[in-house]
Amino acid sequence: MDNRALAAAGALFFDDQGRVLLVEPTYKPHWEIPGGVVEPGETPSEACRREVEEELGLARAPGRLLVVDWAPDDAGNRVLFVFDGGLLTDPETIRLQAAERKAYEFVPPDQAAHRLVPRLARRLTAALRAREAGDTRYLEHGVELQA
Repeated sequence: MDNRALAAAGALFFDDQGRVLLVEPTYKPHWEIPGGVVEPGETPSEACRREVEEELGLARAPGRLLVVDWAPDDAGNRVLFVFDGGLLTDPETIRLQAAERKAYEFVPPDQAAHRLVPRLARRLTAALRAREAGDTRYLEHGVELQA
């Protein structure tokens, strides 16, 4: 068994009402944030940019890092990066990749967690706190470690 951790990166986007962008995958039942796996030779920020462009049709560099989360998984360990995607002033520019995404919706932050699997809900909550505080948070399985 390969014990190396898989890395993935995603972004939190907001509309002018402060709602969070969630996407509905075609291949699993729960909503998520835009993002995906870091490919060999790619940095997490490069992967985030590529995934956002592939999934949403938006060519945007990610903002600052909000959260790094180590998470165990049945398939192995994962290291997950969440960047601030910033404000989307014109959601009409979103062009979903039909093969992977069937829908998107801006959801109030306090309601977003109800659409996500628990581990992503914890990560989202921590990322929202980090964004508000202007800092970066380290998590293990979605739980912040206190210094």
